[in-house]
Amino acid sequence: MDNRRKGALGLAADTPLERFFNGVITENPTTVLVLGMCPTLAVTTSAINGLSMGLATTFVLALSNLVISLLRKVIPDTVRIPSFIVVIASFVTLVQLLMAAYLPDLNEALGVYIPLIVVNCIIFGRAESYASKHGAVPAFFDGIGMGLGFTMSITIIGLVRELIGAGTVFGIQLLGEDTIVGGAVGSVLALYTPVSIFVLQAGAFLVLGTLMALMNRIRRKQEEKGKDVSKYKSGGCMNVDPVLPGEKEGDK
Repeated sequence: MDNRRKGALGLAADTPLERFFNGVITENPTTVLVLGMCPTLAVTTSAINGLSMGLATTFVLALSNLVISLLRKVIPDTVRIPSFIVVIASFVTLVQLLMAAYLPDLNEALGVYIPLIVVNCIIFGRAESYASKHGAVPAFFDGIGMGLGFTMSITIIGLVRELIGAGTVFGIQLLGEDTIVGGAVGSVLALYTPVSIFVLQAGAFLVLGTLMALMNRIRRKQEEKGKDVSKYKSGGCMNVDPVLPGEKEGDK
């Protein structure tokens, strides 16, 4: 009989695969936990912006989780939060320098939201609630799963906003007067008039709300079929109560 604790999708808890699916599906930062709303609403005016911000966040999440996990036994509780911030800020600085050197246009488009990754509660929340309490391998894959879940969500939001609001997908005109599609189909697509509200702030709320409603509907359908949806957590920056100085994990 397998006595291992179950995690996301019924997989054995704290395995690389379970951590990956946990971040992408079960505890998706955007549609389930509702975290990182600042970049989600601000930079998703296009699919490329969403994808780039998501991948930058994934890089920082995975490596900061790894380093924090490796140092968790040597960092005193009294300075753990400043220590986490130093680790996260180091990787954010590295990402910003690389983007400024090799992708200057994208770096300018994302602007202040790259350095603001330091205070993204997805990253700090995973450092505090998971990486500081688990081994390096599961912590690393937890960061990858959470990062790719965030990337997937904001890329989809950016894709929908860009298509409806500008008629383009990754900068390629598919709808509207300048569509690249030819023939009769192209003539029909050329009649489309972009709904500009979707590239404004209100459009971000509309698309995000629709995605969250879809996720809630899927969860409700699974619950009606008798499936366990208790792993689908919502709200809050940390899913595990933080361990305060002087306390040990399990004291609460």
